[in-house]
Amino acid sequence: MTQQTTLPPQLTRAYLEARVREALLEDLGEEGSDVTTDAVVPERLQATAEIHAKSPGVLAGLLVAEEVCRQIDAALILGAELEDGSPLQAGTVIARPRGSLRSLLRAERTLLNFMQQLSGVATLTRRHVDLAPGVEVLDTRKTVPGLRPLQRYAVRCGGGVSHRYNLADAVLIKDNHIDAAGGVGAAVRAARRTGLPVEVEVEDLKQLQLALAEGAETVLLDNMSPEEVGEAVRLTRGRAATEVSGGVSLATIAAYAATGADRISVGALTHSAPALDISMEVTTTWQ
Repeated sequence: MTQQTTLPPQLTRAYLEARVREALLEDLGEEGSDVTTDAVVPERLQATAEIHAKSPGVLAGLLVAEEVCRQIDAALILGAELEDGSPLQAGTVIARPRGSLRSLLRAERTLLNFMQQLSGVATLTRRHVDLAPGVEVLDTRKTVPGLRPLQRYAVRCGGGVSHRYNLADAVLIKDNHIDAAGGVGAAVRAARRTGLPVEVEVEDLKQLQLALAEGAETVLLDNMSPEEVGEAVRLTRGRAATEVSGGVSLATIAAYAATGADRISVGALTHSAPALDISMEVTTTWQ
Protein backbone atom coordinates (compact mmCIF):
# COMPACT_ATOMS: atom_id res chain seq x y z
CA MET A 1 0.00 0.00 0.00
CA THR A 2 1.13 3.58 -0.54
CA GLN A 3 0.88 6.36 2.00
CA GLN A 4 -1.96 8.87 1.73
CA THR A 5 -0.56 11.65 3.95
CA THR A 6 0.53 14.70 1.97
CA LEU A 7 4.30 14.82 1.58
CA PRO A 8 6.23 17.96 2.53
CA PRO A 9 7.64 19.46 -0.70
CA GLN A 10 11.17 18.93 0.62
CA LEU A 11 10.61 15.17 0.87
CA THR A 12 11.74 14.46 -2.67
CA ARG A 13 12.80 11.19 -4.25
CA ALA A 14 16.41 12.41 -4.30
CA TYR A 15 16.28 13.31 -0.60
CA LEU A 16 14.74 9.96 0.34
CA GLU A 17 17.28 7.98 -1.65
CA ALA A 18 20.16 9.92 -0.10
CA ARG A 19 18.97 9.50 3.51
CA VAL A 20 18.47 5.77 3.06
CA ARG A 21 21.84 5.41 1.34
CA GLU A 22 23.54 7.15 4.27
CA ALA A 23 21.72 5.00 6.81
CA LEU A 24 22.63 1.77 5.01
CA LEU A 25 26.25 2.89 4.80
CA GLU A 26 26.22 3.36 8.58
CA ASP A 27 24.83 -0.13 9.12
CA LEU A 28 26.58 -2.15 6.41
CA GLY A 29 29.86 -0.25 6.11
CA GLU A 30 31.79 0.55 2.96
CA GLU A 31 31.79 -3.12 1.99
CA GLY A 32 28.00 -3.32 2.16
CA SER A 33 28.14 -6.64 3.95
CA ASP A 34 26.58 -8.40 6.91
CA VAL A 35 29.32 -10.82 7.93
CA THR A 36 27.12 -12.78 10.34
CA THR A 37 24.28 -13.30 7.86
CA ASP A 38 26.66 -14.09 5.01
CA ALA A 39 28.37 -16.74 7.15
CA VAL A 40 25.27 -18.34 8.67
CA VAL A 41 22.31 -17.98 6.26
CA PRO A 42 22.28 -20.07 3.06
CA GLU A 43 22.37 -17.83 0.00
CA ARG A 44 19.32 -19.37 -1.67
CA LEU A 45 17.08 -19.34 1.41
CA GLN A 46 13.86 -17.32 0.92
CA ALA A 47 11.61 -16.04 3.71
CA THR A 48 8.49 -14.20 4.73
CA ALA A 49 8.62 -11.97 7.81
CA GLU A 50 6.12 -10.02 9.85
CA ILE A 51 6.59 -6.43 10.98
CA HIS A 52 4.27 -5.64 13.86
CA ALA A 53 3.71 -3.01 16.52
CA LYS A 54 4.50 -3.96 20.09
CA SER A 55 2.74 -0.94 21.57
CA PRO A 56 -0.14 1.33 20.50
CA GLY A 57 0.53 4.37 18.37
CA VAL A 58 0.34 5.88 14.89
CA LEU A 59 2.21 4.48 11.91
CA ALA A 60 4.70 6.53 9.89
CA GLY A 61 7.65 5.57 7.72
CA LEU A 62 6.40 3.06 5.17
CA LEU A 63 7.76 5.17 2.32
CA VAL A 64 11.24 4.95 3.86
CA ALA A 65 10.87 1.23 4.53
CA GLU A 66 10.02 0.68 0.87
CA GLU A 67 13.15 2.58 -0.17
CA VAL A 68 15.31 0.55 2.22
CA CYS A 69 14.00 -2.64 0.64
CA ARG A 70 14.61 -1.29 -2.87
CA GLN A 71 18.19 -0.31 -2.14
CA ILE A 72 19.02 -3.56 -0.38
CA ASP A 73 17.48 -5.83 -3.02
CA ALA A 74 15.17 -4.82 -5.88
CA ALA A 75 13.40 -8.18 -5.53
CA LEU A 76 12.58 -7.61 -1.86
CA ILE A 77 8.87 -6.85 -1.33
CA LEU A 78 7.75 -4.88 1.74
CA GLY A 79 4.15 -6.14 1.61
CA ALA A 80 2.58 -3.29 3.61
CA GLU A 81 -0.77 -4.12 5.20
CA LEU A 82 -1.56 -0.55 6.31
CA GLU A 83 -1.01 3.05 5.28
CA ASP A 84 1.02 5.70 7.05
CA GLY A 85 -1.20 7.53 9.52
CA SER A 86 -2.99 4.31 10.52
CA PRO A 87 -3.66 3.71 14.22
CA LEU A 88 -1.76 0.81 15.76
CA GLN A 89 -2.42 -1.49 18.67
CA ALA A 90 0.01 -3.89 20.26
CA GLY A 91 0.22 -6.83 17.87
CA THR A 92 -1.03 -4.98 14.78
CA VAL A 93 0.65 -6.38 11.66
CA ILE A 94 2.13 -3.52 9.65
CA ALA A 95 3.76 -5.41 6.79
CA ARG A 96 4.74 -8.88 5.62
CA PRO A 97 8.03 -8.47 3.76
CA ARG A 98 9.28 -11.36 1.64
CA GLY A 99 12.28 -12.28 -0.42
CA SER A 100 15.84 -13.42 0.19
CA LEU A 101 16.38 -14.03 3.89
CA ARG A 102 19.84 -12.52 3.61
CA SER A 103 18.30 -9.36 2.17
CA LEU A 104 15.61 -9.23 4.84
CA LEU A 105 18.20 -9.43 7.60
CA ARG A 106 20.38 -6.77 5.99
CA ALA A 107 17.39 -4.43 5.72
CA GLU A 108 15.89 -5.13 9.15
CA ARG A 109 17.71 -2.69 11.44
CA THR A 110 17.72 0.31 9.12
CA LEU A 111 14.09 -0.26 8.16
CA LEU A 112 13.00 -0.52 11.80
CA ASN A 113 15.10 2.45 12.92
CA PHE A 114 13.28 4.73 10.49
CA MET A 115 9.84 3.32 11.23
CA GLN A 116 10.28 3.41 15.01
CA GLN A 117 11.55 6.99 15.03
CA LEU A 118 8.93 8.35 12.63
CA SER A 119 6.06 6.41 14.19
CA GLY A 120 7.14 7.80 17.56
CA VAL A 121 6.82 11.33 16.18
CA ALA A 122 3.42 10.57 14.64
CA THR A 123 2.22 9.00 17.89
CA LEU A 124 3.27 11.91 20.09
CA THR A 125 1.73 14.34 17.61
CA ARG A 126 -1.58 12.51 17.65
CA ARG A 127 -1.66 12.59 21.46
CA HIS A 128 -1.26 16.39 21.39
CA VAL A 129 -3.77 16.83 18.57
CA ASP A 130 -6.40 14.78 20.39
CA LEU A 131 -6.07 17.05 23.43
CA ALA A 132 -6.44 20.26 21.40
CA PRO A 133 -9.56 19.95 19.23
CA GLY A 134 -10.14 22.81 16.83
CA VAL A 135 -6.58 24.15 17.18
CA GLU A 136 -3.71 23.61 14.75
CA VAL A 137 -0.81 21.78 16.40
CA LEU A 138 2.46 22.78 14.74
CA ASP A 139 5.94 21.34 14.68
CA THR A 140 9.04 23.57 14.89
CA ARG A 141 12.60 23.68 13.52
CA LYS A 142 13.74 21.58 16.51
CA THR A 143 14.30 18.53 14.35
CA VAL A 144 17.05 15.91 14.07
CA PRO A 145 19.61 17.35 11.60
CA GLY A 146 19.12 15.77 8.20
CA LEU A 147 15.71 14.31 9.05
CA ARG A 148 13.51 17.42 8.97
CA PRO A 149 11.44 16.45 5.88
CA LEU A 150 10.82 12.95 7.25
CA GLN A 151 10.00 14.14 10.76
CA ARG A 152 7.63 16.74 9.38
CA TYR A 153 5.98 14.05 7.28
CA ALA A 154 5.53 12.03 10.48
CA VAL A 155 3.94 15.05 12.19
CA ARG A 156 1.43 15.18 9.35
CA CYS A 157 0.77 11.46 9.77
CA GLY A 158 -0.19 12.25 13.37
CA GLY A 159 -2.55 15.06 12.37
CA GLY A 160 -0.20 17.99 12.98
CA VAL A 161 0.71 20.93 10.76
CA SER A 162 4.11 22.21 9.64
CA HIS A 163 5.48 25.58 10.74
CA ARG A 164 8.01 27.43 8.53
CA TYR A 165 10.43 24.94 7.04
CA ASN A 166 13.61 26.99 7.45
CA LEU A 167 14.93 30.48 8.12
CA ALA A 168 14.37 31.54 4.50
CA ASP A 169 10.75 30.44 4.53
CA ALA A 170 9.05 33.09 6.69
CA VAL A 171 9.69 36.01 9.02
CA LEU A 172 9.62 35.21 12.73
CA ILE A 173 10.99 37.94 14.98
CA LYS A 174 12.27 36.55 18.28
CA ASP A 175 13.77 38.07 21.41
CA ASN A 176 17.31 38.39 20.07
CA HIS A 177 16.02 40.12 16.93
CA ILE A 178 14.01 42.54 19.08
CA ASP A 179 17.04 43.35 21.22
CA ALA A 180 19.25 43.87 18.17
CA ALA A 181 16.69 46.14 16.48
CA GLY A 182 16.03 48.22 19.59
CA GLY A 183 12.48 47.12 20.30
CA VAL A 184 9.42 45.39 18.94
CA GLY A 185 8.27 48.27 16.76
CA ALA A 186 11.68 48.80 15.16
CA ALA A 187 12.04 45.08 14.49
CA VAL A 188 8.65 44.84 12.78
CA ARG A 189 9.32 47.90 10.63
CA ALA A 190 12.68 46.53 9.55
CA ALA A 191 11.18 43.13 8.76
CA ARG A 192 8.63 44.75 6.45
CA ARG A 193 11.44 45.17 3.93
CA THR A 194 11.24 41.45 3.21
CA GLY A 195 7.76 41.80 1.75
CA LEU A 196 6.67 38.75 3.79
CA PRO A 197 4.01 38.54 6.50
CA VAL A 198 5.50 39.20 9.92
CA GLU A 199 5.20 37.03 13.00
CA VAL A 200 6.50 38.42 16.29
CA GLU A 201 7.34 36.58 19.47
CA VAL A 202 6.04 38.48 22.50
CA GLU A 203 6.62 37.71 26.16
CA ASP A 204 4.02 39.95 27.79
CA LEU A 205 0.97 42.08 27.03
CA LYS A 206 3.05 45.23 26.60
CA GLN A 207 5.07 43.68 23.79
CA LEU A 208 1.84 42.31 22.36
CA GLN A 209 0.32 45.79 22.12
CA LEU A 210 3.47 47.09 20.37
CA ALA A 211 3.37 44.26 17.84
CA LEU A 212 -0.32 44.82 17.14
CA ALA A 213 0.23 48.56 16.73
CA GLU A 214 2.72 47.79 13.97
CA GLY A 215 0.25 45.49 12.22
CA ALA A 216 2.03 42.17 12.77
CA GLU A 217 0.06 39.45 11.04
CA THR A 218 0.78 36.82 13.72
CA VAL A 219 1.85 37.06 17.35
CA LEU A 220 3.67 34.20 19.04
CA LEU A 221 2.74 34.15 22.72
CA ASP A 222 5.91 32.82 24.30
CA ASN A 223 6.00 31.07 27.67
CA MET A 224 2.79 32.65 28.90
CA SER A 225 0.42 30.93 31.29
CA PRO A 226 -2.97 29.80 29.93
CA GLU A 227 -4.53 32.73 31.78
CA GLU A 228 -2.16 35.21 30.14
CA VAL A 229 -2.74 33.62 26.76
CA GLY A 230 -6.49 33.95 27.25
CA GLU A 231 -6.13 37.69 27.83
CA ALA A 232 -3.76 38.03 24.87
CA VAL A 233 -6.22 36.23 22.62
CA ARG A 234 -8.98 38.58 23.75
CA LEU A 235 -6.85 41.65 22.96
CA THR A 236 -5.72 40.25 19.62
CA ARG A 237 -9.01 38.90 18.26
CA GLY A 238 -9.68 40.26 14.77
CA ARG A 239 -6.30 41.96 14.54
CA ALA A 240 -3.81 39.10 14.15
CA ALA A 241 -3.47 35.33 14.37
CA THR A 242 -2.27 33.91 17.67
CA GLU A 243 0.24 31.13 18.26
CA VAL A 244 1.16 29.64 21.63
CA SER A 245 4.71 28.42 22.17
CA GLY A 246 6.80 27.41 25.17
CA GLY A 247 5.62 25.54 28.22
CA VAL A 248 3.33 23.33 26.12
CA SER A 249 3.12 19.66 27.07
CA LEU A 250 0.58 16.88 27.16
CA ALA A 251 -0.33 18.11 30.63
CA THR A 252 -0.97 21.72 29.54
CA ILE A 253 -2.04 21.70 25.89
CA ALA A 254 -5.75 21.31 26.63
CA ALA A 255 -5.70 24.42 28.80
CA TYR A 256 -3.91 26.38 26.08
CA ALA A 257 -6.32 25.13 23.43
CA ALA A 258 -9.26 26.29 25.54
CA THR A 259 -8.04 29.91 25.35
CA GLY A 260 -9.15 30.21 21.73
CA ALA A 261 -5.63 30.59 20.29
CA ASP A 262 -5.39 29.76 16.60
CA ARG A 263 -2.44 27.40 16.82
CA ILE A 264 0.01 25.83 19.23
CA SER A 265 3.60 24.95 18.34
CA VAL A 266 5.31 22.11 20.18
CA GLY A 267 9.03 21.44 19.74
CA ALA A 268 8.74 18.14 21.62
CA LEU A 269 6.90 16.57 18.69
CA THR A 270 10.21 16.11 16.91
CA HIS A 271 12.98 16.59 19.49
CA SER A 272 11.58 14.43 22.30
CA ALA A 273 9.33 11.80 20.76
CA PRO A 274 10.15 8.32 22.10
CA ALA A 275 10.55 5.64 19.45
CA LEU A 276 7.53 3.40 18.97
CA ASP A 277 8.29 -0.26 19.65
CA ILE A 278 8.13 -2.10 16.31
CA SER A 279 9.75 -5.44 15.51
CA MET A 280 10.29 -7.87 12.66
CA GLU A 281 10.14 -11.64 12.96
CA VAL A 282 10.77 -14.24 10.27
CA THR A 283 7.69 -16.45 9.96
CA THR A 284 8.44 -18.89 7.12
CA THR A 285 11.48 -19.97 5.09
CA TRP A 286 11.96 -22.06 1.98
CA GLN A 287 14.60 -22.89 -0.60
